[in-house]
Order: sequence, then structure tokens, then C-alpha cells
Amino acid sequence: MLDRVSPTITSLLNARLQGHSLPAGLYTREDVFEADIDVFFRKHWICVGLECDVPEPGDATVIDIGASSLILLRDDDGAIRVMHNVCRHRGSRLLDAGTTIVSRLVCPYHQWTYELSGELVYAPHMGLDFDKECRSLKQIAFRSIGGLIYVCLSDEPPADINRLEEVMSKRLAPYEVGNAKVAHQCDVIEHGNWKLTLENNRECYHCSANHPELCVSFVDLDFGFDPESLSPEDKAQAEEHLALYAERTASWEREGYPSEAVEQLVDCATNFRTQRLIISGAGESQTPDATAACSKLLGTMTRKDLGDTHLWGHNSWKHFMGDHAVVSIVIPLSAGKTLVRTKWLVHKDAVEGIDYDLDKLTSVWLATTEQDADLVSRSQAGVADPAYVPGPYSPFSETNLEKFATWYVDRMRANGY
Repeated sequence: MLDRVSPTITSLLNARLQGHSLPAGLYTREDVFEADIDVFFRKHWICVGLECDVPEPGDATVIDIGASSLILLRDDDGAIRVMHNVCRHRGSRLLDAGTTIVSRLVCPYHQWTYELSGELVYAPHMGLDFDKECRSLKQIAFRSIGGLIYVCLSDEPPADINRLEEVMSKRLAPYEVGNAKVAHQCDVIEHGNWKLTLENNRECYHCSANHPELCVSFVDLDFGFDPESLSPEDKAQAEEHLALYAERTASWEREGYPSEAVEQLVDCATNFRTQRLIISGAGESQTPDATAACSKLLGTMTRKDLGDTHLWGHNSWKHFMGDHAVVSIVIPLSAGKTLVRTKWLVHKDAVEGIDYDLDKLTSVWLATTEQDADLVSRSQAGVADPAYVPGPYSPFSETNLEKFATWYVDRMRANGY
């Protein structure tokens, strides 16, 4: 928690009306941003990367979260490690931002040297009686869930991560995410608060008007609609789609592929939702024509007709299909600026130009991410306007936004705000 709880934050939380968006200050104030980092990015589990970000021993990548810098690496035994990027001498950063390959971690300042396990092995000019054993790099609590790396910077990580692990380990197993390959990565800076980024992702009310590329394969009806506003023809189509969903989900479940929606969105610390979604059109993948982008399927997958296993968290969203996966990670940079880091995964042996075309693989979500960045920027400008008043959520298409806002306020209060 911050040294002093701002009464402004408490009053803003108290002012939030059920069924409505958050008060402006919760999106725009720097003191709220600092509180958000403290509560949601230090004391809760967050997704920061993938096992396949560091496929070989010595591979390392740095992830910055607020003032904290993390090293994700694979050690000499092939095990994943997550450590603070802080030398135990005088605090210097060990590695610069980005990815690298190291045999040992050597501090550039005074050459204190650490094994990839974090153990201090060399500290020059510290005297014969200097105890290196208590100067290892500080380890960070982490879980690899189906190859997704979740960390918690708190000394008391929430225990309900167990539910996420229980649900997703089986669902993700056939995709072998930890043994995949990152075919492409794209970093986009959205000029908006991280909560606006998450809210935008948690509804498809805006999809048909803003995401023509995504809507080739994505069904916006999946996330709610007002049946009374539909024409008789559209209503019949929606009912037919819901019937198909029930039939397809039951079939997938019978064949051993967990598909039912599982939600842990309120009254919890670790926030997530997962479901196997139908892919529209050709039904294979989120590509310009909804056919598979990669001929070599992920992991042990043998079918292209198993839909899209989606997973939300409070700082990420992911889509796992037979031929590839898309993983997006959200990292707040300031009250009005957010990094969205998107990675496209393919089978580890897939070769660009032979097994997949990079443009076909990436074009849908590259376009969607840019479109969303524009929408988030517009939202940030709007909530910063003195004329902004929190508006009502759609009871049909924005129910997940209501749950997110409720969870956000509850977790802030649980941490003393």
C-alpha cells in the first residue's frame, strides 16, 4: 500500500454507481495509477510472459512493471526462473530491457557475478569473511500454467491462483504453449488508462462497427445482445447460433476437450474467464479468411475445428487455436498510457514461408490492436473531459464490464483504499 491512503481515492471508489462506468479520477489521476500498480500489479498474480520466450538455457528477457524490473530466464538445468533485476551489492540493474543470452548474470557496475540460478559466486574485494550465501538474487513467486508465466511480487500471493491452474492446465495441454515458438511480437502504446484497455477487451458491443477483420472469424453475438432490438430474421439467426453453441460445446466436451465457460470474476483475487468459442466462417482460425495460417498445428493438436480457447485475466487476454495462439499482455506505463504486448505463437518446428505466411498469421490482430488503440485513446480523452459523467453499461453486452468494475472497487477496498 502507499504510505498514505488518499481520501480522494476512497471518495472516488465510494462514488462509483452500480451498473455504470467508473468515476473519471479512477482513470486519470496519477495517485490512482500508483495505487493500481501497488494493488493490481504487485499484490495480485499477473501474466508477464511465456516459457517459450526463453526456449534455451541462458535465454533471458526483462519485463518492467512500474518501478520493478523482472528477469525471466531459463537456467543451466532448463528450469524457468524469475528474479528481481537488482544487484545485491548496491542495487544496479543487471540486464537492460529486452531479450539477451547470458552464461552468468554479471553486474556491469562492480562485476558481482551470479549463476543463472541466482546464486552469488563472485564479489571482488569484499574480504575473505564475506558471506556470499545470503546475497543471492531475490526470487519472485511464479507459476507456469500451461506454459504461461504468472508472477506475484507480493510476499503473500493470493491462493486462488490454484483455481486458474486447475482449469487451464488441462485446457492448454494439447497446445503445448511452453514448447511453441514466438513467430512475431508487436508492442503498441495505447494512450489510455490500463482499465480502459481491459474494459475495451471485455466487450464486443463495439466489434461489428470497428473490427471488420476480426469479425470474419469472431462472433460478436457470443458476448451478449438485446433480443428485443433484433429484427425477426436476426433474432432467428441468433437463436440458431445459440443452439449451435450448445450442440458444439457438448460435442467438444464429450470428445475430451473442456469447453464450458468458467468464470472467476467477482468475490476473488485472481480474476479470469475462459471458454472455447466457435470460430465463424471457415471455422479454423482468426485469419483474414478464417482458415488456418499454419499447416503445422500447435503441440499435439490434430484438428483445426476445435474453435478458440480464450482466456482473460486482469492484465492479459489470449486465444488458442489449432494452428496458432495469440497472447496479449497489458503493462501500465502511466495514468494515461498503457503498453499492449502481443505475441503470435506457432509450432516450434514451423518455418516461416513454408509452414506459415507471417502476414496471414498476424494481420487480423495487428489491425484489431491498432483499432482498439484508437478507441482507447478516444475513451481516455472523453473521461478526462469535464463533461464526462459515468454512463450506464448495457445489461446485455457489457455485463463483464460491470463485473470488472465491481471487482476493481472490491480489491481496492480490500487493500485499504
